[in-house]
Amino acid sequence: MELSIIITSYKQPEMLKILLDSIKKHLTLPKDEYEIIVADSMTEEDTEMMMREDYPETIFVGSSENIGFGGTVKNGYEKSHGEYILIMNGDVIVKEGAIEMLLDYIRKHPSVGIVGPKLLSFNESVQPSCFRFYTLSTIIYRRTFLGKLRIGNAQVDRFMMKDFDHKSTREVDWVQGSAMMTRRSSVEKIGLMDPRFKMYFEDVDWCRRFWENGLRVVYFPAADMYHYHGRGSAGKGVIKTLLSKKLAWIHIASALKYFWKYFGKPIPKY
Repeated sequence: MELSIIITSYKQPEMLKILLDSIKKHLTLPKDEYEIIVADSMTEEDTEMMMREDYPETIFVGSSENIGFGGTVKNGYEKSHGEYILIMNGDVIVKEGAIEMLLDYIRKHPSVGIVGPKLLSFNESVQPSCFRFYTLSTIIYRRTFLGKLRIGNAQVDRFMMKDFDHKSTREVDWVQGSAMMTRRSSVEKIGLMDPRFKMYFEDVDWCRRFWENGLRVVYFPAADMYHYHGRGSAGKGVIKTLLSKKLAWIHIASALKYFWKYFGKPIPKY
């Protein structure tokens, strides 16, 4: 089998349905050349019922616990058989030709370990999905008032690659885990995502490990997908504020784990 599509899902069956339908509509590969695996976290009855009744051909892997992004990727990967692996969040919508273009690109470039598409909001604006590696100052400037200073703003802009028009293919430090394609041989060499990162930094760490092992990470905007970004801050008023603060602290905690892991180690050069 050529391609395994691993979809990571968490309590959003409506968005998951839209994604699955978009794959069914737009993917042109022969059915015997790909498989779809939905790896769900903290599975609820309505999600399990939808998958069983509406998508019986899709492999469904549920979990009674919140196992995080890396945990769902692991569960999906362990059920997969494809030579190439496409990982997508359940809040992505596939556009016509996007999967085929990613697959064609990584096939033709054996030195590429991970390739990521361009992500779009529903108004067609480009979402940031490729970045430079974090530094400690990046976290400080992004999470404090210092980010409003000229030097802080410049550092954040550099991290988010605002000096790049996002229209051309190029090597990048890391691509967002919302949508990324790799190959099985690379995963077997590098290993799966580090379980120490249950939420945030799994993709940063993974891309860094690919670079450290001589495998390139590439942003490929010819392939584009829609991404319903911002579900983590869903809600209104006080609930939204409290959730945002909780997610911010989780992000900071993951950042500290990341910096401790790579303390004293040089950032990969390419």
